[in-house]
Amino acid sequence: MDYILEVKDLTKKFESFKLDKVSFKLEPGYIMGFIGPNGAGKSTTIKLIMNLLKKDGGEVKVFGKDHIQFEKEIKNRIGFVYDESYFYEDLTIGQMKSIVASFYKGWDDTLFNKYLKDFDLNPKMKIKKLSKGMKMKFSLALALSHNADLIIMDEPTSGLDPVFRREILDILYNVIQDENKSIFFSTHITTDLEKIADYITFINKGKIVFSKPKDDILENYSVVKGGTNLLDADTRKEFIGIRETGVGFEGLVENGQKIKELFGSQVLIEKASLEDIMVYTVRG
Repeated sequence: MDYILEVKDLTKKFESFKLDKVSFKLEPGYIMGFIGPNGAGKSTTIKLIMNLLKKDGGEVKVFGKDHIQFEKEIKNRIGFVYDESYFYEDLTIGQMKSIVASFYKGWDDTLFNKYLKDFDLNPKMKIKKLSKGMKMKFSLALALSHNADLIIMDEPTSGLDPVFRREILDILYNVIQDENKSIFFSTHITTDLEKIADYITFINKGKIVFSKPKDDILENYSVVKGGTNLLDADTRKEFIGIRETGVGFEGLVENGQKIKELFGSQVLIEKASLEDIMVYTVRG
């Protein structure tokens, strides 16, 4: 089977950071959330996939093809949205669109104008007058207007208000109704992904913690609450991360059943959110 995106043992060394044998796969028709704290390697991974950085090792295939050998063909089929604006600030939306459109074979002006209308963007408006949210919508309109089969987004919702964020998620959800398209969505706002992602890939300190279906993750991880008297050298080993306070402890486990057998009714066991999983894993 051809994956839309296949990353295998991707490695990149910097002076103070190493992206270490990162691997994951994304099938057509799905949304993958890429989570991790700031500085975990999310943007580096995306830049390597897009060949904006030179990798030290590993391989990246997009649409089943090597991302460097077939770079031009691949980029024609990718819609790229990242959190920093790469537009010429003095141009209008319409002028900037003309520049971007010339790079893509499958550019569709009708579709672009439809998105401008949906997003309430005026083509005569100068880019420097746009708010962060409007710039993001413009980026999204550009990414979606050349019939891209893979949308790659780097922190698209950071700094946006909840109404804007929900709108963007709705748009992405509509895109994915086409089973040949996929979305790779990097963010540290995990609540957005709980709404729309099918898979979650979690990176921390340059290494993949897991890459699994979201429902499996939310099903298996639990937050356990109890008194600190229950903690000793052996029981601590059951936890991925623990937070202790004067009144008790909270900890993350992957196997709630085992904890139930260990502590019985002395603890409270709740389902973990993606944020819980990320915070407890990072803190340890």
